[in-house]
Amino acid sequence: MDAQDSLFAEDPPAPAVPADAAPLAGVPLAERLRPQTLAEVIGQQHLLGPGRALRVAFESGRIPSMILWGPPGVGKTTLARLVAGSVQAQFIVLSAVLAGVKDIRDAVEQAKDARRRGCATIVFVDEVHRFNKAQQDAFLPHVESGLFTFIGATTENPSFEVNSALLSRATVHVLKSLGDEDLTVLLDRARTLLQAPPLSAAAQLRLVAHADGDARRLLNAYENLVATAGDVAEFDEATLERALGEMLRRYDKGGDQFYDTISALHKSVRGSNPDAAIYWLARLLDGGADPRYAARRIVRMAAEDIGLADPRALRLALDAAEVYERLGSPEGELALAEAVVYLAIAPKSNAVYKAWNQVRDLVRRDISRPVPDRLRNAPTKLMKSLGHGEGYRYAHDEPEGYAAGEHYLPDGLGGQRFYEPVKRGLEARIAERLAELRTLDDAVTTPR
Repeated sequence: MDAQDSLFAEDPPAPAVPADAAPLAGVPLAERLRPQTLAEVIGQQHLLGPGRALRVAFESGRIPSMILWGPPGVGKTTLARLVAGSVQAQFIVLSAVLAGVKDIRDAVEQAKDARRRGCATIVFVDEVHRFNKAQQDAFLPHVESGLFTFIGATTENPSFEVNSALLSRATVHVLKSLGDEDLTVLLDRARTLLQAPPLSAAAQLRLVAHADGDARRLLNAYENLVATAGDVAEFDEATLERALGEMLRRYDKGGDQFYDTISALHKSVRGSNPDAAIYWLARLLDGGADPRYAARRIVRMAAEDIGLADPRALRLALDAAEVYERLGSPEGELALAEAVVYLAIAPKSNAVYKAWNQVRDLVRRDISRPVPDRLRNAPTKLMKSLGHGEGYRYAHDEPEGYAAGEHYLPDGLGGQRFYEPVKRGLEARIAERLAELRTLDDAVTTPR
């Protein structure tokens, strides 16, 4: 379980410094500021506002099984604890990183003991996506019987990471990153608790931007800043840089944000918007993504979305990848940026991409059609006697270097078309050439 996952107050009064602050010195700041009541919670008003789903559940005392899906540091654990407290339920915590089937069995036995005492149980599983199918299935009979209420927390899309059977028995609530105003309130509360010097306006903006909607990240960074900056009258941006250094890079390169950013980059290139494309590339690299991965994706974009409308795009993307290998960061990143801009403004065609997918689908579903005899190789007398190569028309010996009316697909697939070039870039000329060749084919009156 992530013991520091927090959700913070909307408009509560700033908390006073507790009289027993010294004994709490070893407790992480995020844990010390964890809300104890729903009134202290900030953000997630789409779930906690009047008449909203979780607020209604809190007020009614009827808590259904649920999955809390959202990025780190937005309050998944805190909400689960508050839910349990609101109905006076036994709260059992399992971490999918550490727990196994034995721990699930122990939780079931605790829930049975609590039921005999007339007490409800909530089983909270942090990072539920890390449980395998068998472990997730172990909850099903007990959720169905009502032995306990199941609450799972995940940073990954539950549609892909949670078994459909468990997913169908739980309500999914999507938590959002905290806004800058929420984080600013949180920062003020942390400063009051620690009795720390103020932040300059620039330093506060930088720290909030670094948090990127993650309350825990903000508090961890701020606590580190207070502990390492020394005795200063104000925390300015230079102090922030010295104290936090590489911590200021803000990215979760293993989660949904990583793939969302890649998706935004790809869609911006496909949408021919160079400004958005280099923005998302910068976000990707600023977040700590491997530039080599970005280079591979750029090559993919050239092949998938530009294709033969501008064949130079693929070569330029490959060149950019090679330049990065030679120069490294940050110099080599410029070559990646050049490639992204070129791809964004290049004419677009996914004709080959579509044709390739259609052919693969056909080959997967179709029978293994034999190669027509006229197209078979005939290096030996035996093969020639079997008719291999018989009737083949050598295109170079034909008028205009084209064997009009000839078919090269297997018998039964004659006339099938997969590749249809678009009328953009070089493919417009390719389309004209194909039209000319098809006109020659149509003039041949004896189909094969």
